[in-house]
Amino acid sequence: VQLVESGGGLVQPGGSLRLSCAASGFTFSSYIMSWYRQAPGKEREFVATISSNGAETNYADSVKGRFTISRDNAKNTVYLQMNSLKPEDTAVYYCYANRGVVYWGQGTQVTVSS
Repeated sequence: VQLVESGGGLVQPGGSLRLSCAASGFTFSSYIMSWYRQAPGKEREFVATISSNGAETNYADSVKGRFTISRDNAKNTVYLQMNSLKPEDTAVYYCYANRGVVYWGQGTQVTVSS
């Protein structure tokens, strides 16, 4: 089982990034997929989630209206489009798969700074 995140980097405040998480080794289309993040010195926190068929999404209040989660079950990939980024969005972003059994990715660093 693998969850491999990509797309992180350094971006200026107000900028955008698109994270991807490529899954393998399990039936991706059966799993609820989520993004979490962890800033230095803080606990890991929920960012966004999407149902197995992509019909339902939910977001943390802190990112609502700025971030969009989506998935492509044909490509076994979940995405996180992040717009209007703020310095407080700086964190390691993790992909998470859940169907009772859970899997985590290794994380990708997002740094928002001028």
